[in-house]
Formats: sequence, C-alpha cells, structure tokens
Amino acid sequence: MTDFFKGIPAIQYEGPDSTNDFAFRHYNPDEVVMGKPLKDHLRFAAAYWHSFAWPGGDPFGGATLERPWFGDTIADAKLKADVAFEMFQILGVPYFCFHDEDVRPAGATFAESTKNLETIVDYFAQKMDDTGVKLLWGTANLFSHRRFMSGAATNPDPDVFAYSAATIKTCMDATIKLGGENYVLWGGREGYETLLNTDMGRERAQAGRMLEMVVEYKHKMGYKGAILIEPKPQEPTKHQYDYDVATVYGFLKDFGLEGEVQVNIEQGHAILAGHSFEHELALARELGIFGSIDMNRNDYQSGWDTDQFPNNVPEMALAFYEVLRAGGFKTGGTNFDAKLRRQSLDAEDLILAHVGGMDACAAGLKAAAAMLEDGKLEAARDARYAGWDSADGKALMTSDLASIHDQVLANGTDPKPQSGRQERLENLVNRYL
Repeated sequence: MTDFFKGIPAIQYEGPDSTNDFAFRHYNPDEVVMGKPLKDHLRFAAAYWHSFAWPGGDPFGGATLERPWFGDTIADAKLKADVAFEMFQILGVPYFCFHDEDVRPAGATFAESTKNLETIVDYFAQKMDDTGVKLLWGTANLFSHRRFMSGAATNPDPDVFAYSAATIKTCMDATIKLGGENYVLWGGREGYETLLNTDMGRERAQAGRMLEMVVEYKHKMGYKGAILIEPKPQEPTKHQYDYDVATVYGFLKDFGLEGEVQVNIEQGHAILAGHSFEHELALARELGIFGSIDMNRNDYQSGWDTDQFPNNVPEMALAFYEVLRAGGFKTGGTNFDAKLRRQSLDAEDLILAHVGGMDACAAGLKAAAAMLEDGKLEAARDARYAGWDSADGKALMTSDLASIHDQVLANGTDPKPQSGRQERLENLVNRYL
C-alpha cells in the first residue's frame, strides 16, 4: 500500500439521504435495474491519463499537480500503478483504460519504449490478478510527441506512418495480453490545418490503410474484442477526418469496414462537433456501430474540450436512454475521460470527482430505465409516425414519383400539420429526474 490515499475509506452505497462525502447516494452496484445490476449496466472505467498522468497544465499555464510518481523511471511507473489500483479498489470501478505514454517511461529508442511498456504490462497483469480489476480498453498515444505534429497515419512522412503502425501493434499486443475488451483508435491529429499543404485524398487513403491493418492484425491474433474509433472534432486539428459519428461511418463505408469497427463516443467531443451527446449515440445505434462511451462534460462558456467530471443528470439520462435503446453495452462501458480542475490538488479531490460522476451516471441511468420501462415516450414517438405503419404509408416506400403524383392528384390529398408536442415531451422527461 502507498500513502497517497491514506485515510480515505472504500466508498460504499449509503442511499440518497447520506451526508457522507465519501459515500454513494445513487450508485448501488448490486441494485437491479431492468433485470441487470447497475455495475453491469454502467461498466465504469477510470482513465489512467487524466487521473495519474496529467500534471494540471492548460494553454496558459504549466503544471499545478505534484505527484510522487511524476518521473521517468520504471520505479516511478510502478508507483503510479500501485496508486492507480488502490484508487480502483477504493471506488469499486471494475475497469480502467490507458495509452502507452500514460503507463511507461519513454525510452531513448522505440525498442526501449516497447521494453518499458512490456515491463509495466507484466506489472499490470499481477495487479489485475490481485484485485480483479479488468482492462476496458487500451490505445496508443499518437498525438503528444512532436513527431506527430502532422498526424500519425495521415502524416506526409512515411517514417512517421511506420512508427505509428509499430506503436499500434505494441499497444494492441499489450491490450490482448491483459484481456482488454476493446482497442481504441484516437486520432488526435488525424486532420489538417490548411489545404495549401495537404493532399486530402492521399491522407484519407493512408488512414484507411492503417485501419485495415489494425483489423487484419486483430483477426491474425484471434482477438475477440471490439475495435473502436473515437470521433474527435476540431481540437487540436482544424479539420479532422474523424469529426463525428456520421463522418466516421462514411469513412468506414469507403473502406468496407463498417462491419468491423465501432465508435467510442465522448460527450465533450459531441458538443464540440455541434451535436448533443444523445444525438451521436442515437446515430451510432441506427448505423449499427455503437460501442462504448467516454463520459465527461464541457464548460459551455468555453469553446474547447474541458474534460470535466459529469454532474448534469438530465443530460446523462437522455444519453443513457439511447444506450439502453441500443441494448446496452456489450464490450463497451462508461469510461471517465475526465480530469480534475487544475486547482484541485488533493488526493481526496480525485476520489470525490469519481464518486460524483459515478453517482450522476447511476441517477441518469435509473431515470432512463424508468422512462423506457414506462413506455410513454416511445408511445408518443410511435403515435407520431403511425401513418407510416399503415398499408398506404408502407406502399409509399416502394413506390415511385410518378405513381405517387397520380395518387395525390386523384385523391386530392391535403395534409394538415400536426403538433410535435415537444414541450409536453420535455415535461414528461422531467418527471423521471
């Protein structure tokens, strides 16, 4: 045991009337909702990068967080792992997620970096055996180092493409060895700043080939987990090739990979793309590519991705409503891709941020389940489209313009607008919160 979380107890469920900061009010992991325990609905994961690797900087200032594991040695990386797994146990989160850069010191060469990652993967494996905590997904950091300033798969330098492909293989190997249930591709710099120096067609082809390689390697290794792309708009690259769910789906269709790859959708990224979180989730469900989520929130007064811990239960209820409509998570889960504010320095802050986020998710999911089980919202939706279920409505979908024209002309069709009843439905949703 380390001293970092000394004095902080394991977080227990105490119910909505509890005044204990270090307790869950809404998240009872064993509470059965729609026939399944909350822990199995939510499948919580902690993000290694924000919780243990982020130093508290922002675009206008440097590090504010001082952690005893902030160093460049294997010993530092092992101390970080010790603290991380202590936090996972305190919170009772069943999963974690990581990038290679989060967990191992960078080596002087690619080979040394790979050896360092393998050392930490072995250390993780023992920790996972000891605690029962599992890996939701692994990924590669192909955006922080200056070599990736012009992208990874989309880089104009083929040596960077090769370096990126090799890095992805090592991270997939690590994920497979640790029993990770998904592998995520996060294209932080897969885009461009100006067309003046960009061959868009070439870059899209490179990105498509890289993704094909990932899928080919998955099958070669017999990996049964899901391959996920995380849509990422604008930040940091001006024009992203993975801008939102619709853009990713079009990309997958171009390369015949829509049956091989799903999406990991982040709340903050949905907002940056000009969508709501529930829109992106619903579209992924309709397109058959829903996989997993990164849960956080943005400051709506800021125009960038602030990655704050979630606390808006009404927003989360609408998001989890779409998750439940999709049939819930299969290999995916709820990863807290969220970080403390740079003024939140204490170990207690890190624990309580997760406690609040887990409670808000649980409250949101229970509200979503109540809405879905009650059926009023779905009944209103069905009633609005009922005409399409009639014989005449169904016939329109197999008809042609000329036939429809003749039918309208003969019948004197004169449709009258019908209310969408939005305010009534918004009031209905608020009854469950």
